[in-house]
Amino acid sequence: MTSSFTHLHVHSNYSLCRGGNTIDSLCRRAAEFGMKSLALTDTNGLYGLKWFINTAKSYKLDPIIGVYLQTEKYDCIMLAKNIKGYHYLSGAVTRLHSSESDFEQYLSSYHDVIIITNNSYLLNYFTENNLNRDIFVELVSFQNSRSLIKYAKENNFPVVATNSVYFLNPEDWETHQLLRAIDLNTSQSSLPEDQIVSKEAYLKSCNQMWDLFSHVSEAVENTQKIADQCRFNLDFKNFIFTSIRGEKGETAFELLEERVKYGIIWRYGNMTGAIKKRYDYEMEIIRQKNFAPYFLVVQDIVEQAPRTCGRGSAAASLVSYCLGITHVDPIKYDLFFDRFLNPGRTDPPDIDVDFPWDERDQILDYIFTKYGIECTAMISNHNSFKARSAVREIAKVYGIPENEISSVTKKLGFFWQPDNIWEITQSHPVYKNTFLDQPWPEIIALAEKIRGFPRHLSIHCGGVIIAPDGIERYVPTQPAKKILRSLQKDSLVDIPQVLYGENKINVIQWEKDQAEEMGLIKLDILGNRSLAVIRDALQSISDNYNVKIDYAQWNPLNDAKTLSMLAQGDTIGVFYVESPAMRLLQKKTGQGDFEHLVIHSSIIRPAANEYINEYIRRLKGGAYDPLHPLLHNILAETYGIMVYQEDVSKVVMALADFSAAEADDLRKVISKKHKAKKILDYKNKFFHGCKVKHIPDDTIQKIWNMIMSFSGYSFCKPHSASYALVSFKSAFLRAHYPTEFLASVISNQGGYYSTFAYISEARRMGISVLMPDINKSAFYYTGYQNEIRVGFMQLKGISSKTIYAVLNERKKNGVFTSFANFLSRVTIPVVDFTILIKAGCFDELEPEKSRPELIWQVHIHHARKKTVQKQASLFEVDAEPMSLPKPQNYEDKIIWQHEIDTLGFLLSRHPLDLYREKLKNVSYVSGQDLHKYINKKVKTIGWLITRKTTSTKKSQLMEFISFEDTTAIYETVFFPKTYKRFVYLLTRSRPYLLSGIVHEQHGAITLHVERVDLV
Repeated sequence: MTSSFTHLHVHSNYSLCRGGNTIDSLCRRAAEFGMKSLALTDTNGLYGLKWFINTAKSYKLDPIIGVYLQTEKYDCIMLAKNIKGYHYLSGAVTRLHSSESDFEQYLSSYHDVIIITNNSYLLNYFTENNLNRDIFVELVSFQNSRSLIKYAKENNFPVVATNSVYFLNPEDWETHQLLRAIDLNTSQSSLPEDQIVSKEAYLKSCNQMWDLFSHVSEAVENTQKIADQCRFNLDFKNFIFTSIRGEKGETAFELLEERVKYGIIWRYGNMTGAIKKRYDYEMEIIRQKNFAPYFLVVQDIVEQAPRTCGRGSAAASLVSYCLGITHVDPIKYDLFFDRFLNPGRTDPPDIDVDFPWDERDQILDYIFTKYGIECTAMISNHNSFKARSAVREIAKVYGIPENEISSVTKKLGFFWQPDNIWEITQSHPVYKNTFLDQPWPEIIALAEKIRGFPRHLSIHCGGVIIAPDGIERYVPTQPAKKILRSLQKDSLVDIPQVLYGENKINVIQWEKDQAEEMGLIKLDILGNRSLAVIRDALQSISDNYNVKIDYAQWNPLNDAKTLSMLAQGDTIGVFYVESPAMRLLQKKTGQGDFEHLVIHSSIIRPAANEYINEYIRRLKGGAYDPLHPLLHNILAETYGIMVYQEDVSKVVMALADFSAAEADDLRKVISKKHKAKKILDYKNKFFHGCKVKHIPDDTIQKIWNMIMSFSGYSFCKPHSASYALVSFKSAFLRAHYPTEFLASVISNQGGYYSTFAYISEARRMGISVLMPDINKSAFYYTGYQNEIRVGFMQLKGISSKTIYAVLNERKKNGVFTSFANFLSRVTIPVVDFTILIKAGCFDELEPEKSRPELIWQVHIHHARKKTVQKQASLFEVDAEPMSLPKPQNYEDKIIWQHEIDTLGFLLSRHPLDLYREKLKNVSYVSGQDLHKYINKKVKTIGWLITRKTTSTKKSQLMEFISFEDTTAIYETVFFPKTYKRFVYLLTRSRPYLLSGIVHEQHGAITLHVERVDLV
């Protein structure tokens, strides 16, 4: 008896909330069992296909491409025999997700696939339609199969043995059960039996499977026969993208040549020698790679919007610049084209384009309409269980009360991804006085098991795929839940959301890395709130002062006021330069020019602190020697420090003779944890190449350490330059039109800080922030001269229908003349009336009437309307209610609470004003005066604004926290000892008395906190 066997029905954790183990663990076990091939048949999807192919091959297994198709009525396994079979299989999955009836019709024309099933409905369907080619009856080891064997013989169907694998080991059944309970949002005790599989559904060895099917050996032998038929390499040969021809039959490349030459005249005036050299180099690579259609499509899309930011490595391209896709001159700023495209690059190009966030759906609608829904889809995100969500969902399954779950999980929000959840709960200071008895240790252990498992699909932030002959030939798609909408700010009403189509878009089942590895070329259509901020501020400036600024032609890079403001780090609200780290860097360097801003936008990255400090020292005139003479020119503009992604490529090419393709690949893999082995290979190559050039070992190690500092996120220079241009335009508006600018920042809900923080900043700038007003507020915040008026958008709990009604009525028939006039003209629910009154919207209209009186009038008005309706009276009722005793006004404390309830924060005053009585005997220094107390111990009062947790070289936790008082936002540092002692006290809902030492570094002030007391 042979021990040869192939598992043909296997589920990984890409059978979402079903499979109990990873692709890697399943492949490893199959290899350990001596198997030569393995099928992956995840439920209703090819979600992990490319990872499966790569992993199987790494274990020297032949990957068999398949899927388990399941509906309420039937289920079957489908395995692809060849590329045609794959196309069919992908189409079957797509139809299953869109229409069960379409799927059944599609199933009747199956070809180049093997179908395995024991579903009676499908077997009868195949029998009645005389379909028996490549169809096998599935015999599952732990199910009674006598009747199936009999049926197969009577109807001439071959049989095949499986174990319907859902997990690796018997003990992993618990994980499967847990995932099913999470998916169904139920407790373990309430989980229906038909929603879980047998505990025997684990990956058995060849000998085990032979023993189980000794009575029907042909079922085991057929696994090998099927495996032999399903061996093929899934290779689409070429990059997948739509094709283009001109109206006169011109090729895409001919069209591109024409448009780029036109763009050179537009951008530069004439074709110089340097431009011609760059043009020839780029166009030749584009021609070789056949990427001309890609550039033409992106240009067409960009032309649909007047304000865009083409960014990423594509901004290094002269072609992109001359097509209007990007806006930074790649020749003037010496941008490295090979970071974007080079002759050895094997993956597709990637052009990222930002649009104003509320115009993005219009752009997507244009793309889907023009290229067709069959040929267009968005890339998906595979949303996985993170530490916090894993703990939360498992605790729900265990029936833990919500308040207890939140008390544990909300503290996990302090971390990006803790290495060990249990260790964090036992040692981190935020869990001080938190005691986790059973079942919490068990819950957390299970959370570690499912952490990283994919849970469901969402839509990638911008990735769009366009295929010439239908997306489903290459990858299954499924309907997205997203609805394309567009905010029309200039229509009759300020807030309508125009519906462009429900479920109009599909997503592919792969996330972006798999899509790119399989050759799908994506467009990145991204939403950027700061572009909308700039747009709205420019419109307000035009409306308020009749000053017209053309976004495309506007270049504020030499504006003195803007340069000065940037150099001082006075940049709250300014795109990409407003975070505490960026503002401190601007202050420390004292540089506000474009070139340095480009450097700063990229050098701010994880693991780069020591290089930032050295950069500042050198910038200030500190002497230094280049890491190696060969790097002197390469890193001259960044003072000998690697700042940009392409610096990695340039350095390894210069020192270790990497090819451009190898250098670019290293640049990509250093940020991906699952590429650790490849990084090690590149490290060895780099060290060897450097030694050939007799570079000392300690120098090689220093350079490699700097390379590895890019292992977190990092930017290429063209990306930083593109962002810096948007930053400059944003900074110009803050410098010259701060009121319109900050109103637009808040209206677009964009930026690093909360609305409360921006309002505080506005007041510190001398801008008055006015309460919402029934006659003067728009939907959005509005700014004029030295005042910002709160918009109706800020009101909490009010219906959009009410705001529509108010704005429409006011626009049609003019302002409201009194509260009674408002009552007579607008019909809205009593609860919305109450919100408007409590928010102060009628304070200016009816200054003599208290808010309680207005609320009382509303109730009387509605009561009288009901009475009239009941009596069906023919007489009109006066709008003015009957004479009533005047209710007393609320106490100040109640009014302040109403502000918090209706607006989300205290608006009429800074919340610190409420603590004046408690603080009158406390001696403290204001935030704006900290610079007067360098190296001295002080006390400050602070309201927490934003925070960032990090760790020291010894892996001790510490935190950078921004606080504010009424005079300034100031930065503090909580070193490990202070952090451990006081972090559990800190929230955003109260002020603190902070004690510590004031430090100054290169002109930037920070308070090193030693003690925290409650006010």
